[in-house]
Amino acid sequence: MGRIVAVLRSKKKGVAKREIVTGRLRKDYGLVGDAHAGSGRQVSLLALETIQRVREKGLKVGPGDFAENLTTEGVDLLSLAKGQKIFIGKRIILEITQIGKECPAPCAIFRRLGECIMPKEGVFARVIKGGRVKAGDCLEMER
Repeated sequence: MGRIVAVLRSKKKGVAKREIVTGRLRKDYGLVGDAHAGSGRQVSLLALETIQRVREKGLKVGPGDFAENLTTEGVDLLSLAKGQKIFIGKRIILEITQIGKECPAPCAIFRRLGECIMPKEGVFARVIKGGRVKAGDCLEMER
């Protein structure tokens, strides 16, 4: 079992997202107040373990710098398959819709790192059942 480390959003696309205390995931929409809500990539997830690997390369990055909505820990997001479900807390259900995306280079992280991690490690989902989400919520994958 994993957990949510951070919930993040931004009003504009292509910028780092800022952490919020509590977010609301709305069915078939995404994270309320986020620029990507309502799109085909309603919610984006990235593992803290990925961010830590980038830190080991000497970059000062953290949750939100890769424009993810949910930073996770303790769950192998890359083992997920399209159509698989993720359960957050006691109510929220997400369905994986996409693994990876084209890098929006030249984003600031790409310029500093020289590579983009989103094509391989960004995970996108749609909201099947919404609810409130916050750091510390439990995260489980459908088996």
